[in-house]
Amino acid sequence: MSHRQSQAPAAGQPRFALWQLGFRPFYLLASAFAALSIGLWAVQSAGWLPLAYLQGPLWHAHEMLFGFMLAVIVGFLFTAGGNWSGRPTPTGLPLAALAALWVAGRILVLTPFGWTAALVNAAFPLASAFALAIPLVAARNRRNYFFVGLLLLLSGAALAFHLSALGVIRVPAWIGIQLALDILLFIMAVMGGRVIPMFTNNAVSGANATRRPMVERAALGGVLALLLIDVSGLPPTVAAAAALAAALAHFARWLLWRPWKSLDNTLVLVLHLAYAWIPVHLALRALASHGWVSPSLATHALTVGAAGGLIIGMMVRTARGHTARVLRADQFDTACFLLVLLAALVRILVPLFAPSQTIVAVLASAAFWTWGFGLYAVRYWSVLTRPRLDGKPG
Repeated sequence: MSHRQSQAPAAGQPRFALWQLGFRPFYLLASAFAALSIGLWAVQSAGWLPLAYLQGPLWHAHEMLFGFMLAVIVGFLFTAGGNWSGRPTPTGLPLAALAALWVAGRILVLTPFGWTAALVNAAFPLASAFALAIPLVAARNRRNYFFVGLLLLLSGAALAFHLSALGVIRVPAWIGIQLALDILLFIMAVMGGRVIPMFTNNAVSGANATRRPMVERAALGGVLALLLIDVSGLPPTVAAAAALAAALAHFARWLLWRPWKSLDNTLVLVLHLAYAWIPVHLALRALASHGWVSPSLATHALTVGAAGGLIIGMMVRTARGHTARVLRADQFDTACFLLVLLAALVRILVPLFAPSQTIVAVLASAAFWTWGFGLYAVRYWSVLTRPRLDGKPG
């Protein structure tokens, strides 16, 4: 059978499969948006854009969290939720409607229609939470109910941000951003702990990646403690101590997964390298609480390093696995991984050791990020829009 024949849809299968499962539209939209939005933001930061794309750093953070990263989270949860529950998650018209709601949110933040933007951006995670809850509750899959709660919290964080920006509430807008960052960190910590050691042991002979209950409780508990500290407004010294303790717990957790055993498996190694940015983020956050480094370094270690790396790694793996392709990174996948890793290294290390070159670092990091996610969008367009190679649904 030829390569072209092997990719032909089976009898009865639609040729256009974008709406068959949640990861398909949201991975494609998120990767294209990540490349476009960061590219425009970098050009604006350098003063090369005649008209502002986004009105300030908080809106840049909003779009990365409630735009790019939330889209990936929803796409992943809809896909994983079907496996967890054995029941269908949104497909077809309902999935297309949710994607349209997400797109509307990205457009509305660029318009003067602040109230409409607020309602739409809060509605997307809210609607996604209910869509995920239906199969989980029907299957009584209580172990994953908390993901529904996290989506509801993200809806509240988005609404709080917009209401603050509109002057309706006096809570600073950055509170909504910080809450979203803490939720993002918790989601990555939970899912990383579930899948990285499992993928490592499945793909690498003799890896023996392990999980210790005490380390798991310390790592996840440390993240939740930071979330509560941020919400309660406790002194920076308390946040610094909690962040440092959490950094040590996550570093110990990472070592137990034996990342050095995965050097020959790029698809697994990228997840280990990305997770390593979590203890780096927490250590930088502890230093930032004392004013020793810029808080921006801690934030970007989390968003560019940890989230960017885990997202590009999981988007490749999910797209391959759920379309019946071999679970092995090719040269295009490896290029995406390296570009996103370079984006993180440049964005953190250059400002840390050469603060006067920060704008150069921002532009270079944005270029690497844009190329990485842009390459993914181009490379995986045909994968995400065509049926599975084995003819099965999904």
